[in-house]
Amino acid sequence: MRMLGFVVAALMMLPASVLAQQPSACDLPSYLLMSDNLLSRVSIVVHDRRKLDIVVVGTGSSSLPGVGGPSNAYPAKLQTELRRRLQGIEVNVTADTKSGRSAGEMVKSIEGIVKAGSPPALVIWQTGTYDAMHGLETDEFRDEISDGIDKLKAAGVDSILVNMQYSPRTETMLALDPYAESMRVVAREQDVPLFDRLAIMRYWNDIGAFDLYASGKDPKMAQQVHDCLGRALASVVIDAGQLSATAKASR
Repeated sequence: MRMLGFVVAALMMLPASVLAQQPSACDLPSYLLMSDNLLSRVSIVVHDRRKLDIVVVGTGSSSLPGVGGPSNAYPAKLQTELRRRLQGIEVNVTADTKSGRSAGEMVKSIEGIVKAGSPPALVIWQTGTYDAMHGLETDEFRDEISDGIDKLKAAGVDSILVNMQYSPRTETMLALDPYAESMRVVAREQDVPLFDRLAIMRYWNDIGAFDLYASGKDPKMAQQVHDCLGRALASVVIDAGQLSATAKASR
């Protein structure tokens, strides 16, 4: 007990600047967020129109249950973080999320989005888990994603691919890596950023930032994970969209 008192006293004596440098649960190494692929449409729209419309196309893992689920899920957190970092820019993030959809079924949603009167500058497309659970051939999975990206490009819409979430409960039961690799291949071939949610969440679990084995039974932790994912995605959008100068100017 006496030792604990010494530790608390020592922390209280540290300057505020030092305490502020302590890592947070959301912290990630830069290699998990870097992308060589740019969001050229996002860059043009933000600089010319001072506006950024985004649609997140996803499955159940892009949402949270309950009345307050949508406001705590990562699409809403992405909007909050982008608005904070891009002040003076009108940012709107819409979520098109529904459980139990394959990549091919989501291509149909993408077709509807690009045929709309005013398509967004960016579509963030999360997929993979449903296809892995149902054993879809990886070649077919890869073709479906390529088809969706082609449709977005033809409409002048930028895209970010988001792979599946990590769970130590299902890691030994579900072969996700072949599908994650297929998404990496498509991202590389199509020159679009890949947000590697699988690797990011595995990293958080490995360093003890989140106990993802228990996250399915802990709604508060699930909300914290989504908050961190939203912040990380915002960094990817800002970097790949070359919006760093805009973000700095807003501070």
